[in-house]
Amino acid sequence: MKALVAVKSVLDYNIKVRVRSDETGIDMANAKMSMNPFDEIAVEEAVRMKEAGVLNEVVAVSIGAVSSQDVLRSALALGADRAVLVETDMVLQSFHVAKLIKEVVVKEASQLVILGKQAIDDDAGQAGQMLAALLGWGQGTYASKVTCDGANVQVSRQVDGGLEIVKLKLPAVITTDLHLNTPRYATLPNIMRAKKKPLDMLSAASLGIDLSPRLKTLKISDPPQRKGGLLVPNVKILIEKLRNEAKVI
Repeated sequence: MKALVAVKSVLDYNIKVRVRSDETGIDMANAKMSMNPFDEIAVEEAVRMKEAGVLNEVVAVSIGAVSSQDVLRSALALGADRAVLVETDMVLQSFHVAKLIKEVVVKEASQLVILGKQAIDDDAGQAGQMLAALLGWGQGTYASKVTCDGANVQVSRQVDGGLEIVKLKLPAVITTDLHLNTPRYATLPNIMRAKKKPLDMLSAASLGIDLSPRLKTLKISDPPQRKGGLLVPNVKILIEKLRNEAKVI
């Protein structure tokens, strides 16, 4: 059985995000990029399933500019067998991403798709659900535990009321949560081997998908600076300020 794992190149979570002076977007100049943390968990889970003998092949796919090859090489170093880059310089929304991944799923004839539950750049958390709808497959979102017997996949997911367990017939789509696993570190030998693993390039235009934006971002701005705290001399004044000045959030 073949699994396809979607990975995205995002601003590294360790750097401070800067808004452009004209408030039209995020300043990406000379910014460090890395694999979306939730996608690292997705890669790790797929590799573990292959090591357990459930999967025969793990294919990593990314959508973006040529520079997105870096995150695909990272996925290959973590244990993916092959990689596919759908090349485009356009800024894509979740629906476009889902439609493009669907075309790759059909092309690769994969029976399982694993994605991070969200990307830390837009926090939309929509691509996995949209992909499942487009494919007509069952979905297990926000997975904290996954077991698969080759015909069915069981997904444990944390919900407000506790833990929900769903059983899906394959093919299926899974989105991963933080509690699912701890991604491994890529060793130097595996990094060197990743350079020789196949990485195919596809043009987004060749897939015949309309990538016209459905939403328009009007403005991006920094959040207002938080005001400093206030020291009070005694409990009586504290209670008075809490009663008369504090705002309920």
